[in-house]
Amino acid sequence: MMSIFFSFLCLFPIFIVSFFFLSKKLKPSKWKLPPSPSSFPIIGHLHHITGLPHICLHKLSIKYGPVMRLRLGSFPMVVVSTSETAEEVYKTYNLECSGRSELVGAEKLSYGFKDIAFRQYGEYWREMRKVAVVELFSLKKVQSFRYIREEENQLMVKKVSESLQSPVDLSKTFFSLTASIICRVALGQNFHNCEFIDQEKIKELISDGADALANFTFTDLFPGVFGRSIDWLFGSHKKLNKVFKELDEFYQHVIDDHLKESSEGKTSDSSGDIVSVMLDLINKQGKDDKFKLSIDNIKAVLMNIFIAGIDTSAVTLIWTMTELARNPRVMNKLQEEIRNTLGPGKKIITEEDVNKVDYLQLVFKETFRLHPPVPLGARQTMSHIKIQGYDIPPNTPIQINTWTIGRDPKQWTDPEDFIPERFVNSSIDYKGQNFNLLPFGSGRRMCPGMSMAIPGLELAMLSLLYFFDWRLPDGMKTEDIDMEETGVFSVIKKLPLILVPVPRQ
Repeated sequence: MMSIFFSFLCLFPIFIVSFFFLSKKLKPSKWKLPPSPSSFPIIGHLHHITGLPHICLHKLSIKYGPVMRLRLGSFPMVVVSTSETAEEVYKTYNLECSGRSELVGAEKLSYGFKDIAFRQYGEYWREMRKVAVVELFSLKKVQSFRYIREEENQLMVKKVSESLQSPVDLSKTFFSLTASIICRVALGQNFHNCEFIDQEKIKELISDGADALANFTFTDLFPGVFGRSIDWLFGSHKKLNKVFKELDEFYQHVIDDHLKESSEGKTSDSSGDIVSVMLDLINKQGKDDKFKLSIDNIKAVLMNIFIAGIDTSAVTLIWTMTELARNPRVMNKLQEEIRNTLGPGKKIITEEDVNKVDYLQLVFKETFRLHPPVPLGARQTMSHIKIQGYDIPPNTPIQINTWTIGRDPKQWTDPEDFIPERFVNSSIDYKGQNFNLLPFGSGRRMCPGMSMAIPGLELAMLSLLYFFDWRLPDGMKTEDIDMEETGVFSVIKKLPLILVPVPRQ
């Protein structure tokens, strides 16, 4: 978003001239619209978004209130920033706010909105959601992948053991873990010995894909020939096509491997993965079936899982360990409970151990509160609604600032501090029923992959804190840990998290 603003500065004279030819006098609205900051002709409020979007929107909401109207170029937007307004979007107007903005990057990478996350609400979306809930992320399916999560965690522990008393890049470690699990679960590919792609390439594909999904193009902000011409001038379409081509080739390679194994009658570790499940669904389709899946559907769903699943899970683990390193009291308390509960001498941590440690659940809730992996939830109105007495027209994109809601001083005592104990004897959870803690969203379009992500996160943290003690690198203090954020789609710690594993005492 910021790059678009700076690109605009180079073209400011063109915009000014265009304004006199293209602008028209607006009729006064009879609706009571939300308050709005100062704006410029043509660009609207783009000049207010010059950093991380969730931080910029947070600062604006302090001045203009919990319901705020913005216009980015020709792109209208309403931002809500409190649990009360989020509840109106997600619950009161759940159906009316189930739409999606059709952005250029999402359309391209989802094969024309053939996915779940970016598809406009309707019969097609309901059928795709049913496939996800029943076939891909059901409790039975999640449990069937337990052995993969346990094997990859054991491998992570082994690798960390080889680096005792030496600094370990945990940002890299967590990315490798989540990528390994997702690649096996979704693609049936062993990340550690994959012949056609390596870890660095996967990381590059995810980063480029996330940027393409999260950033506006000029065409999004200025629809028509004008916006497309500017995108062509700056090469935006070439970059997007390049990302799409690389991802498409990757997905196709995976699908071809599955089709080859099937034709040869082979069974492998990949027989129950998500690609296999969707290929089986395609093969079982009848001629008279109204809803039919295609290879593009598989690729589009893989985009949802591959880009969102790997990155957001790694982000959560990084922020959790970062907060524990900054708060030794919390880390010591968690380790003590883990070790007292599980007992000494365990060689392997399994998912049966996870639910035994209550304090671990509180630590993750606190991480989700302060560091939601996707800080802005996105919806779009499908009809006229009212939020806090303000009129919201049909087809208006709504951004729910989850990051701001998690730090609302009216909802949380000492909101900037990492205090898991705030959830003791509290019914607040992150599963979409409490509107002051919304890392996975809520309502019809709540993230369907939550049930797949949580077991892996809990197992990873349990393993690292049971087998190892952790200290900061020599000469470093807790206050020296950098907390700067980066990213647009998901927000990650800007500098890698470096800690030293030592033998447990």
